[in-house]
Amino acid sequence: MVFGRKNKKVVPFRTAGELDAMAAAGAIVGKALVAVRAAAKPGVSTLELDEVAEQTIRDAGAVPSFKGYHGFPGSICSSVNDRVVHGIPSKDEVLTEGDLVSIDCGAILDGWHGDSAWTFGVGTVIEADRLLSEATRLSMEAGIAAMLPGSRLTDISHAIELGTRAAEKAHGRAYGIVDGYGGHGIGRQMHMDPFLANEGEPGRGPKLVVGSVLAIEPMLTLGTTQTRVLDDDWTVVTEDGSRAAHWEHTVAVTEDGPRILTLRPE
Repeated sequence: MVFGRKNKKVVPFRTAGELDAMAAAGAIVGKALVAVRAAAKPGVSTLELDEVAEQTIRDAGAVPSFKGYHGFPGSICSSVNDRVVHGIPSKDEVLTEGDLVSIDCGAILDGWHGDSAWTFGVGTVIEADRLLSEATRLSMEAGIAAMLPGSRLTDISHAIELGTRAAEKAHGRAYGIVDGYGGHGIGRQMHMDPFLANEGEPGRGPKLVVGSVLAIEPMLTLGTTQTRVLDDDWTVVTEDGSRAAHWEHTVAVTEDGPRILTLRPE
């Protein structure tokens, strides 16, 4: 927002049945994210979005994994505009036309975790913000594509970084890769080793094997790579006030290629 099998030479892995169980949890997360986006209109508070997510998760027989996690009060992290991650839902934070909203959500079903995030605009957003979200999504997809048997952990990091650089070239502008934050292992706990950086040299770290699972989550900004944490001890904002985007999927390595475990309904 800790290890499965305690073998530091490989990224923790799951059986085929366990991956199916994680996909069931992940599908609930995807459904909650879609419901939140549908509710995100001008005049709606981020606390109302949180209530939509929690109701969707509980109606599906799951439990919000964020709520109460190290004292976090919400079922989602709602990070608006210059907030990067871990924004606390509030009745006083009301969405307006043109806001850029990042929603991170998790659910537990039968002891297994799903964790996913996406960024979207409220109403019509400026082109720079739309492209920022697109660049972050493309970076995540580049990381997902590198989730192959025999890859090393930092091969994923490097792929995410290359995805960002490719987006910069396509968009004709620079993006900041947020420093110090990244993805993680996930399974019967939400946050597990190893930590997955969003940039770096390839060929390092534990190997990925069939069944290895990672939450891949790049965070990009329209400016700085530097952040600070607000007085609530949760909300991470860009140091220069530039806007940020955050995309995340829980992904497994399979013999047939990467499997996204947090699919969203169409």
